[in-house]
Amino acid sequence: MKKRGKGVGSMWYGIGNTGLPNPAAAFIEVLSDTSVNLMVGCADIGQGSTTVMAQIAAEELGLSYENIHVISADTMVTPEGGASSASRQTFISGNATKLAARQAKATLTEVAAGFLNVPGEELIFRNGEIFSSNDNSKKMTYRELMAEMKKHGRLAVGAGAYNPKTTYLHPETMAGIPYEVYSYATTIAEVEVDTETGEIEVLKVVSAHDVGLSVNDTMVEGQIEGGVVMGEGFAVFEKIECSNGVIKNPIFSKYLIPTAMDVPDIYSVVVECEGECGPYGAKGVGEPALIPSIPAIAAAVEDAIGVRFCCLPITPTDVLRELGKLKTQ
Repeated sequence: MKKRGKGVGSMWYGIGNTGLPNPAAAFIEVLSDTSVNLMVGCADIGQGSTTVMAQIAAEELGLSYENIHVISADTMVTPEGGASSASRQTFISGNATKLAARQAKATLTEVAAGFLNVPGEELIFRNGEIFSSNDNSKKMTYRELMAEMKKHGRLAVGAGAYNPKTTYLHPETMAGIPYEVYSYATTIAEVEVDTETGEIEVLKVVSAHDVGLSVNDTMVEGQIEGGVVMGEGFAVFEKIECSNGVIKNPIFSKYLIPTAMDVPDIYSVVVECEGECGPYGAKGVGEPALIPSIPAIAAAVEDAIGVRFCCLPITPTDVLRELGKLKTQ
């Protein structure tokens, strides 16, 4: 017999290192052909931080994404970026990138204001043009601005650094400010449990995440989908077998992970909110994508067969054992 159940998991997650300084920095230079060199220390390990940094710099400078050339994680030339962990890079390196771009933009604004004869605070940088917010006829292209920069012997360079506003935690009470910003999420999972074989199939997952502002919708949805599958693996597949500190199943024929055939229907819900302290309000979504899917799947199994499992993963053997206990009661 196959039984279905639904479960819900919710979480809140602090972005960055817990109660510790974890700064990052960025260098930026706008060149005469309107291309931009951006140097950041953050390592892109598949999460898309290089793309995000380019988008943030492009937004602040009013140029297109294609204008931004990112040099990342090269310790010979890039500044400190900190670890690509704790879901921190969009928030911390992103803020550093924005500050570096803003410093370079200040020089550009000064020269453009003089050329257009308008106050600098009136100027808008957008789509490769600079124009007055009060008089659209007063405008110039970025190339014209860079030519004017050359005439005046000015260079558009900037450096930015950001460290989250946290405090050390009290060693006894653990009181303090461990994180500057938090991400939130709720996941709903539907599973089907075969009571004859013990097999668990994850059918559908809906996962909603508050990301502050989504810098790149496609990558945020990809992070959520990947996190759901990782959670599925944690909940019902991946079991490390150890003996005297030695892992006994270090190969994928014995350590099972979800394959494409095991991926459920996943519905990613991106929730945006205003007022967060990340770049344009962006927060992290790396680990938060994983966390709530695990209890949601475990709760769905409980809903299906009436058994709560407190140890993961839930294997077919575990299911059959607990169902057998129910029959003898």
